[in-house]
Amino acid sequence: MDIPRIFNVTESAHRIHNPLTADKLATLGAALRLERETRVLDLGSGSGEMLCTWARDHGIRGTGIDMSPLFTAQAKLRADELGVADRVEFIHGDAAGYVTDEKVGVAACLGATWIGGGVVGTIELLAKSLHTGGMIVVGEPYWLKLPPTEDVAKQCHVGSISDFLMLPGLLASFGRLEYDVVEMVLANQDSWDRYEAAKWLTMRRWLDANPDDDFAKEVRARLTSDPERYATYTREYLGWGVFALMAR
Repeated sequence: MDIPRIFNVTESAHRIHNPLTADKLATLGAALRLERETRVLDLGSGSGEMLCTWARDHGIRGTGIDMSPLFTAQAKLRADELGVADRVEFIHGDAAGYVTDEKVGVAACLGATWIGGGVVGTIELLAKSLHTGGMIVVGEPYWLKLPPTEDVAKQCHVGSISDFLMLPGLLASFGRLEYDVVEMVLANQDSWDRYEAAKWLTMRRWLDANPDDDFAKEVRARLTSDPERYATYTREYLGWGVFALMAR
């Protein structure tokens, strides 16, 4: 069980696998007013930075589920590094359909809403692990401005313009699901740059170390095209944010 190899290559040096920087992740933790011993579930937990830093800074207890063996191993190392291995658990597994035995105070999925077939299904999945009065936290893209054509949307690595909403429409959609939006932290161009541009050096170093790998051709093609594609399309059209929700 693993994610596509390209992500294990391009994001192998990332601690945060979405367009939040460390300071924005800290801002999110503070904004949620996390109390000590709050139990947090993170579906698609990546390299564990959210749970590990929140355990250090706020005293939460957390469980993370991720399909990548590499990222799961990195998460466990990060927990050891920050001295919180007794407070967080990382499981290599499929987050799709995962429900905790013990209800949690915060159920999160940042940037992996494909596990529920989209944001609506992911909210429904997270709610199954949440105790009454808890918060659902989802990371989801939105359009900064609508792409003029479907081809432009595809250049943002999006299947169709209809896959995402503008920010006001996304916030309104949570209300139609009978949730109040109680907090949000949004990526900006700088944090998008840190997420995307960091991949380029990782790819170059991987290519230098693995010139004869059968996968090198795909990585080379991605490194050649991604900087211009990102600057032309993703940086101009696509936003990303984390939204905290509470059931009405």
